[in-house]
Amino acid sequence: MEDLPGYAEPIVRFVEQHRHWAPPIIFILAFGESLAFVSLLLPFWVMLVGIGALIGGSGTTNELLIVWVAASLGAAFGDWVSYWLGQHFHEEIAAMWPLSRHPELIPRGHDFFERYGVWAIVIGRFFGPLRAAVPLVAGIVEMPWRTFQIANFASAFLWAGVLLVPGAFGVHWLMEWL
Repeated sequence: MEDLPGYAEPIVRFVEQHRHWAPPIIFILAFGESLAFVSLLLPFWVMLVGIGALIGGSGTTNELLIVWVAASLGAAFGDWVSYWLGQHFHEEIAAMWPLSRHPELIPRGHDFFERYGVWAIVIGRFFGPLRAAVPLVAGIVEMPWRTFQIANFASAFLWAGVLLVPGAFGVHWLMEWL
C-alpha cells in the first residue's frame, strides 16, 4: 500500500479493517469514477485497483465476485446518470462546472461517438476523459435508451473486471510464488 497516493490509502486501509464495507464503498467509488462531473475531479480508479488487490490477496472468490458486481453496478449507474444529464441538459451541460473548465471534452466525446457509435460506450469507459464525455454525448444525441443500457452494463462489467481482477490474481500468484 506504500505505492498508493495519499488520498487513496485511507480508503483502502478502511476497507482492509472493515471488509463488510467493501461492496458499498466500491459501488460509490465506481459510481463516482463513471459520473461525468466527479470523474473529472477525483481519480477513484486508484482506490478500485487497490481494493481489488486487497480483496484478491486475502479474500475469497465469493468476496471478489461481490465486489466485482458492486463496482460494475456503480459504474453502470454512474454512466446512466451521465446519459440522463446529457439527455436533459443537451449542449448546455458543457457550460456547467467542471465541464466548463474542459471545453474540449464534449466536442472530443462527440467526435469519438460519431466515429464509433455504440462501441464508443464500451471503448470510452477505458479512457479517463472520454469516460466522462461519452455517456453525456450519448444522451445529448439521444441514443436509444435500450442500446445505451446494453452497452453501458456490458462495458461496466468488463471495466470492473479489468480494474479488480488483475490485482486480485496478481496478489494470489505472488503469494503462491513466495
